Amino acid sequence: MVKILDNKLIQQIEEICTARGVRLTSQRKRVFELICSSKKASSAYELLEELKISEPQAKPPTVYRALDFLLEQGFIHRVESTNSFISCCSCNAHKHSSHLLICDECGNVTELQNDKLVTLLEENAEKHGFKIHNHVIESHGVCQSCSSN
Repeated sequence: MVKILDNKLIQQIEEICTARGVRLTSQRKRVFELICSSKKASSAYELLEELKISEPQAKPPTVYRALDFLLEQGFIHRVESTNSFISCCSCNAHKHSSHLLICDECGNVTELQNDKLVTLLEENAEKHGFKIHNHVIESHGVCQSCSSN
């Protein structure tokens, strides 16, 4: 299933980059568009193959540099368990922790935000004298669409 790419989202990240004084190059923008165009998480090599359609000269470092930039700016998340990438539901409108629901059958990934869960995790960490800097919770299972098939 392909998501409809929202031009407002592209405009939003362009405005964020301008405000931050960082460059959203055409390649970075294209990699972001490719990530946003799928409900599934995309690997760097899948993104490279897609990028080569419009930029045949593209090489792995091109994609990796774009991914590093997009991660640094908070526009995407890395799905650690599959070493792949999804768009951030808030595009770094505010710092947040993510809970990813990953369907093991179709590969779709849904990002959730739950302040109660984050508070509970922080309280548990604090009890052990641990300060969390960042976390992404990944839950693997079967989505509603796949479980009804």
